[in-house]
Amino acid sequence: MKVFYHPGYAAPIGAHIMPMEKFALVADGLRGAKDVQLVEPAPVTEEDLLRVHTPEYIAAVRTGQPRNLAESQKFPWSPQLFPSVCLTNGGCLAAARQALRDGVSSALASGFHHSCRDHGGGFCTFNGLIVALDALAAAGEIRLGAVLDMDLHYGNGTAELAGGRPHVFALSIYGNDYGSRADSPDAGGGRDGENHRSFALPEGCDRATLLQVMDEALPLLAGRRPDLLLYQAGADPYFEDPYSRLALDDEDLRARDRKVFAFARQHGIPLAWVLAGGYTKDVRKVVRVHLNTFEAWRAAETGEPFRRAVSTGSRPRARRGAQGPEPADGRRRETGEKKEAYGT
Repeated sequence: MKVFYHPGYAAPIGAHIMPMEKFALVADGLRGAKDVQLVEPAPVTEEDLLRVHTPEYIAAVRTGQPRNLAESQKFPWSPQLFPSVCLTNGGCLAAARQALRDGVSSALASGFHHSCRDHGGGFCTFNGLIVALDALAAAGEIRLGAVLDMDLHYGNGTAELAGGRPHVFALSIYGNDYGSRADSPDAGGGRDGENHRSFALPEGCDRATLLQVMDEALPLLAGRRPDLLLYQAGADPYFEDPYSRLALDDEDLRARDRKVFAFARQHGIPLAWVLAGGYTKDVRKVVRVHLNTFEAWRAAETGEPFRRAVSTGSRPRARRGAQGPEPADGRRRETGEKKEAYGT
């Protein structure tokens, strides 16, 4: 399988809750694997971006001015930011196109689903999911592309952009439907429409509940018979993640991934996946969740029975008071006080 990675994915953002080093660490974990070929993608073009985002927003990310717009995704702006997000979006597009040819592909990139037409949000600058689907539709390569978003957070940007795009169907299965956060941009209530549906996981969600929700939600994808499925394989539902109030460990998330791959194979849908989320303080645990997605793909490809995943820690417990996201600028702090911003 061709997996798209570039060292330039990681912009210099300083001490931040978003672990930029995870891209390289996941790539390192795949090096030497006989069934994976790491390939550097080309960046997306301005034409690709302009199908989705406003000229004013693109210019702000390129130049840093106005600064509040350039940093609306909660990253400190630098001249390296624009080229890095063009590469991450290019990785998503390259993986999508490769999946149409080979049946499956992946990009070791993240930072897409909170990005809206005229601003960023939640550590997402440009919405590479919609950028990829728009580019493929414009080239006549797809009739309908689907997004399956299983990040912890609701993909508000993708939902907004899906509206008015008949070539897109987006399905979000997320885990932040909490009454105390009902006014947050990543709370999904009331945003469903003809080409976007969402399912909220309850606080304390375990594997059985997760798989039951997937059984209810996935037929919505099958019924639309998409030409391509883009899968956001979130690491932040993991029970030790500071954002998460779910009770899902490595094995549970691997079972989630295995079910997605089996679904795509059963229905003959080409699938490309991207990394998403993951803010556990020990970045090795985030990396392990992402590498276990590759193990789930291998198991689905070979038809192997479910095996115990590589563990990153203790068994999960549902937590009543999980820490919220980091401050609005995303920089780490060690206090447990309630926070207001959110991440991808």
